[in-house]
Amino acid sequence: MGAERGADVIVIGAGIIGAACAWRLAREGYRVSVVDDRRAGATAAGMGHLVCMDDNPAELALSAYSLRLWREVTGRMPQACAWRGCGTLWLADKADEMAIAEQKRTRLAEQGVAAELLTAEQIAAMEPMLRHGLAGGLRVPGDGILYAPLAARWLLADGGAAIDVVHGEAAVLDEGAVRLVDGRHLAAPRVVLACGLRANSLLPQTLLHAKKGHLAITDRYPPRVRHQLVELGYGASAHASDGTSVAFNVQARPTGQWLIGSSRQFDAVDSALDMPLLAAMLTRAQHFLPALAQMNIIRCWTGLRAASADGLPLLGAHPQHSWLWLALGHEGLGVTTALGSAALITAQIGRQTPEIDASPYLAARALAAKELPV
Repeated sequence: MGAERGADVIVIGAGIIGAACAWRLAREGYRVSVVDDRRAGATAAGMGHLVCMDDNPAELALSAYSLRLWREVTGRMPQACAWRGCGTLWLADKADEMAIAEQKRTRLAEQGVAAELLTAEQIAAMEPMLRHGLAGGLRVPGDGILYAPLAARWLLADGGAAIDVVHGEAAVLDEGAVRLVDGRHLAAPRVVLACGLRANSLLPQTLLHAKKGHLAITDRYPPRVRHQLVELGYGASAHASDGTSVAFNVQARPTGQWLIGSSRQFDAVDSALDMPLLAAMLTRAQHFLPALAQMNIIRCWTGLRAASADGLPLLGAHPQHSWLWLALGHEGLGVTTALGSAALITAQIGRQTPEIDASPYLAARALAAKELPV
């Protein structure tokens, strides 16, 4: 069977990373075929936050850059994408965590990200549903939320005729072509792999590990929370390399529901609910929002985040295959960093200088690590 649907680039994966890559490539004049297996994946399972994270300089640089790019397009999104520029409140549960808030404010300022320290009284005035006795916090007004599955769909549609979505599942990658499970062949001189954990089955090396997460959502209630709420201990939980952890993270969705996270289980690959872990996550949320005890939880689910070995995404050419580009390993920051990641990949494909230093994210580092002697 001959190859079909000739394009300049094939993007494998139609989640938020694949859609962003296709959209950016289309904007730069490339014809793009996007392989969509319609399994939804991490994009459908996550919280959809746009949050500037700063656990290391490279993470901060990419998230700050990407959020600037998001703010250029959110005004054009349809209402169904549920974008809200609600900002994030980072909460200090105890007085000693205010030092963490001050350090975070300083780091964000170095990247031009506005943030303000808040007293306990200011926190209580902004979010009266929070428990009394918090030590204070940090407000980052430029953060937001959106509904990622529809945002991904919008990006693909906004790319216009330059983007052709092909429904199917990639089975084999080769120079100049991608073979699908159903036998079809798609032709293009470049391939961008952006399908999260499924990339492990398409590459000879296992580059990604799963971090399973739980989420819960309440029934609809009158709006009572304005910001995205996150505890200042979230970063340590989110970036643990192994083990199991929970941290407080709640969003007030435009529907009037509270979306509640978060948990992490390293290398857990099943979709089943872990009831003790879910209970711990909800108990942690109730510690900050006591009213949650009186609210109905109507749905709980899990998802799998795709994490690289060092916690940073893999963005760049595969060192053994000049035609293959990786956009993988975003863990819990795929939505936040989607547009920045896509910009870096597109600049590299076009042999242009990216707007930020791409070296911390280059995919070659993961392959080099695999080749080191044990």
